[in-house]
Amino acid sequence: MKRTWTIIGVSDVPASFKWYQSLFGQRQTAPGHDYWGQILDSDGTALLCLHQWGVEEHPPLMSSDDGKSGNGLLLFFCVDDYEIVLERARALVDRFEEEPRVNPHTQTWEFSLRDPDGYYVTISAFSPLQQSGPARRRPNKQSQSTKAHRRTRKSRERRGRRHG
Repeated sequence: MKRTWTIIGVSDVPASFKWYQSLFGQRQTAPGHDYWGQILDSDGTALLCLHQWGVEEHPPLMSSDDGKSGNGLLLFFCVDDYEIVLERARALVDRFEEEPRVNPHTQTWEFSLRDPDGYYVTISAFSPLQQSGPARRRPNKQSQSTKAHRRTRKSRERRGRRHG
């Protein structure tokens, strides 16, 4: 398996660390260092790494003056507790960049806000909208039994044509 570690430059690692932990409803802990922290999922997967601007001489993280913070970057998180994250987000910011809505492409609820350093953060429900009633299949997807039934029927039809 391959995973990416998204690292963003921030002006105050402990403050950003606390902000993201609040957004995701995580127990408040301190980052590993004043200049570096990892927001981890419950299974230990790194969701986001926070790096103090100008520390350790990483060229793209030397200074926020080299470009507008967050320009060209969208932090996109899929969550399974969307409604709860939405409530926490409302407590963290005065306004959303995009109000909660259903994304017409993914059919999932999502909203966007800015973090303390100006990064654009989108939160999306992990699963598409649930419809009431029987489970909805994906378009053009059929159950194995339906496919097998059709193959058998088609095979019989072909045999009938050959012998008729």
